[in-house]
Amino acid sequence: MTYDLTGKTALITGGSRSLGRATALRLAREGADVILTHRSKAKEAEAVVAEIEAMGRKAAALQVDLEGTAAIPDFVERLAEAGHAVLGHDRIDVLVNNAGVERGGVFGTVAEADWDAIMDTNLKSAFFLTQALQDRINDDGRILFLGTGLTRFALPPYVAYAASKAALSAVALYLAKTLGPRGITVNVVAPGALDTDFNRANFDAHPEVVNVIAGNTAQGRVGRADDVEGVIAFLTSPSAQWVTGQRLEASGGMFL
Repeated sequence: MTYDLTGKTALITGGSRSLGRATALRLAREGADVILTHRSKAKEAEAVVAEIEAMGRKAAALQVDLEGTAAIPDFVERLAEAGHAVLGHDRIDVLVNNAGVERGGVFGTVAEADWDAIMDTNLKSAFFLTQALQDRINDDGRILFLGTGLTRFALPPYVAYAASKAALSAVALYLAKTLGPRGITVNVVAPGALDTDFNRANFDAHPEVVNVIAGNTAQGRVGRADDVEGVIAFLTSPSAQWVTGQRLEASGGMFL
């Protein structure tokens, strides 16, 4: 299924790899121009830009460290500059808050530094970046936060990660109410476990986890980025105008 995003501009944080990369390419295929961010993977980010430009769309990649808020003011200025230089404007129709980190640890072993890094990246920066950009998001725009199936079912090593993502669901609910008069929708897409480089280290270190996930998923396999990118494309499209304040899980039926 396709969704028409012709003439739209999307900003995707963490767009150089994994689901962020897949999302950037999918929205470009739907007709959107794309600005994506990366923290340290400049080569990979520029490769995504090249793929998007090969589709006939406009694209740019910006480096930013979204652990906390220190880099946000400068990033917002550079975003406007890149928008004018590449797109001819500094407006946004779609904001996908995808950048995130995960540092595993069961309740009794979570270090404060790891908790802070998770919360600062997954929750704090997403909240304040959205706040900083709210006036640049066009009316009838789309804001998405990336959640996780781990807020519905519990796997002990992900307690801090799940907590950060659960908070985003509350943020989305309140922003949907706040920005609704402008026609802006705000939702959470909650993937299950995906076979991407975000989870690669864990899957490589514990290959048995893949079979456990597949055996506890209704469709009998681990998810892929292309299982979720279409859900994101739908929620960023005009077809989803009447969907807001929702958490939509795309997990293939994990732990039903």
